[in-house]
Amino acid sequence: MAGHSKWKNIQRTKGAQDAKRAKIFTKIAREIIVAVREGASGDPAKNTRLAAAIAKAKSANMPNDNIKRTIEKALGSGNTESYEQVTYEGYGPRGVAVIVEAMTDNRNRIAAEVRLNFDKYGGNLGATGCVAWSFDRKGVIIIENENGSLDEETVFNDALEAGADDIEIDDGVFEIYTTPEGFSSVCGALEGLGYSFLSSQIEMVPQSYVTLTNPDDIKNMEKIIDLMEDNDDIQDVWHNAVIE
Repeated sequence: MAGHSKWKNIQRTKGAQDAKRAKIFTKIAREIIVAVREGASGDPAKNTRLAAAIAKAKSANMPNDNIKRTIEKALGSGNTESYEQVTYEGYGPRGVAVIVEAMTDNRNRIAAEVRLNFDKYGGNLGATGCVAWSFDRKGVIIIENENGSLDEETVFNDALEAGADDIEIDDGVFEIYTTPEGFSSVCGALEGLGYSFLSSQIEMVPQSYVTLTNPDDIKNMEKIIDLMEDNDDIQDVWHNAVIE
């Protein structure tokens, strides 16, 4: 089994994320622009990174018109926006492993901001590679089944036939895991069967977890995550904390 519960990690902050929907759309748009430029194509069938960004956009309920306009903007010769993808690694309270993925037009600025966010709440910025070894990069697709309307065996078989590596059932959701390379095709196959996704993106999945029970540790970890996610340049924050 994958040993990871994406839903447990996101359900605590789902309401907050919904409230920041405009910011989320802006960040996803940036991912789409970078994917189009680096892949030299606005066709997701020919650009796997773009296909993954579109899947993420759809799971965040980003309107199709927004996605289309963003792709057209990225393809336009008059668009001079330029972003660099950078990754930072560090530690939160009790040695929680944290990976911060950013897209920025100012590497020095974002590096200073990430370091400050760690330092303010008992964490610290580490060297490249200090925690990445303890994560696996996987495609993660979440399908909600809180009301039990979906047959578990059917979903399990559909996911495997679509090319999924692993499926977990937890807290009223199906957690489907793929390779990064197979993510887009699995998403497309499941969408073709009529499934809708609560979440779908390529993630850094922890190999093990640190459980936080001390109120101060929990508060500090939540502050670190919130500060990172509020930063316009930061796309994703991955960590191995379990908050009790």
